Amino acid sequence: MSGDEGEDPQKLKRVGAAAYDYDNDPRWADHWSNVLIPPHMASRNDVVDHFKRKFYQRYIDHDLIVEPMTTKSSSQPARASAPSSQSSSSAAQNSETRQRSSGTSSRTSGASTAPPPNSTSLRWDKQTIQFSVNAWVLLVAILAIIPLVPKNLSNRAYRLSFLGTAGSSLYSLYSLYGKPRAWSLQALQVWFQSVVVTKDFIHSIYCLPFITSNLCLKFALIPILCRVLEYVAKFLRRNFSRSTLYRKYLEEVCVWVESNSTTLSILSSQSEIGLGFLLIISLISWQRNIIQAFMYWQLLKLMYQAPATASYHQSVWTKIGQTTTPLIQRYAPFLNTPIAAIQKWWFR
Repeated sequence: MSGDEGEDPQKLKRVGAAAYDYDNDPRWADHWSNVLIPPHMASRNDVVDHFKRKFYQRYIDHDLIVEPMTTKSSSQPARASAPSSQSSSSAAQNSETRQRSSGTSSRTSGASTAPPPNSTSLRWDKQTIQFSVNAWVLLVAILAIIPLVPKNLSNRAYRLSFLGTAGSSLYSLYSLYGKPRAWSLQALQVWFQSVVVTKDFIHSIYCLPFITSNLCLKFALIPILCRVLEYVAKFLRRNFSRSTLYRKYLEEVCVWVESNSTTLSILSSQSEIGLGFLLIISLISWQRNIIQAFMYWQLLKLMYQAPATASYHQSVWTKIGQTTTPLIQRYAPFLNTPIAAIQKWWFR
């Protein structure tokens, strides 16, 4: 028996899926509530078991192969046996009658054995919502950076990219952390301390100033593009890996994005820090916004300290220090005092 199980690893995966404790997993209740099927099918054990295996495949073991669900009722054998009994009783009839009854029975059999529509296509869970929003943000952001797009349309797409990313990040925060247990000051403080260092919170705060700002810096879209590319690629690989269109057109791109996630994170950190210096330079222009620049540097300070982004930002700042410190010591030593004051504020 052990040899058979070794030859069929899917059997072990199906056993694990059947033994999984779905009732104590809060994701299962949310997953099942988003499955849209007729009530008479939702009460059937085989249907529930099928969607449990789909849940297990999505959240626990991506290698589990779930066969398409086939619904067969007890009335189908009766319908299938009816043409055979009718044909045996009408054996004495002429050939034309037999052909007509044969045509009718074949149409009836074809209608009875037609596969039901796949109800999983109606599923609309939180991950699908996030994928839809991020895919829309990706398209809009690409539209915003194309040089040939009219300026009005480009600026609108630019702001919609930040708006969509902020909405996606806030929705992700709500999905993971929910709302505060109470609306008292202490409960709000506890909830805020749990979300303030997360990547989703940082992305939402990053986007908000650029939605209403008159300053249009297309450079600021680089972190947005890195974020949505990574999310869209992961979703496509997990849910469409068997699709022909995915394998033909998107598989190489998605594999590259997932295998270079560290590179994208470093690029995003470099862009965020470079954007801070651009905002300082913009203070001498007519589009200057002192409040936005100050708030953005507060955000950079948070990115430097938050566990989700600290390693990448600290690496970039270290390289900046290694490059600029010898030059300042040699050509502008008078900058040491203001730099020391800034560093004191930065590490406070």
